[in-house]
Amino acid sequence: MMWHRPEPFRLGGAPRAHLKIDGLSAGYGAFLVLRNLTLEARPGLTVVLGPNGAGKTTLLKALNGLIPRQGAVLLNGEELPEKTHETVQSGVALVAEGRQLFPQMTVTENLELGGWLVPKAERARRIEQAFNDFPKLRERASQLAGTMSGGEQQMVAVARAMMSAPRLLMLDEPSLGLAPKMVDELLGIARRIADAGTTVLMVEQNVKKALAVADRGYVLERGAIVASGPAALLARSTVIREAYLGADKDPASGTTNAADAVNRRKATATPA
Repeated sequence: MMWHRPEPFRLGGAPRAHLKIDGLSAGYGAFLVLRNLTLEARPGLTVVLGPNGAGKTTLLKALNGLIPRQGAVLLNGEELPEKTHETVQSGVALVAEGRQLFPQMTVTENLELGGWLVPKAERARRIEQAFNDFPKLRERASQLAGTMSGGEQQMVAVARAMMSAPRLLMLDEPSLGLAPKMVDELLGIARRIADAGTTVLMVEQNVKKALAVADRGYVLERGAIVASGPAALLARSTVIREAYLGADKDPASGTTNAADAVNRRKATATPA
């Protein structure tokens, strides 16, 4: 399937998005989840890996203006706004965990909301393009979103986000709760979106499959980056193999202890 990125309505001609984060701290009230975090999302697909509670969702919420943050967040050299609606206007779209569709609205109506600020004719063109990119959604254009399978709903959520023709697409656990075949399909879609020119920043727990489609990766543990580098090298690194791919087993339980393995290694590869 060939992915066609819609031409941005307000951001035409802009260079591919390059997100630089330096000294980012964020959390909830007085409790900081992320402390002095530094990472980049260059053109292509960058994945942030880590177990539950590592701070992956907090990172995306902070970038999208959903929670307060401290530190520098630059998109192509310009400070990213801290208010959500201004972040969207800057060319950033977030597909949140849990999809957050309007279940009593049809697929087409959900897509229309994704392009609400776009002129009507352009919105119709983008909906048609979304149906070309997601043939399954064309078949279900009039179906209520809440009656679809989890994987189909995730497709609607991604297609809705792309209706704004973002420069930077952020995906929060897109494979969560999905069957393996659907995981492969959705991660393949993320790869095609990146190849078509939209920078993708994805957080995932499915380490092996995420690294297989990503260009670069970071491992987040307890709010701090403990490993980073090209995805292909990370997939072969000791810290990933021991902590996330089952190479190091806890002798008492026979299971992988991700946190202990990462804390023992604290290994960091050189970023690409």
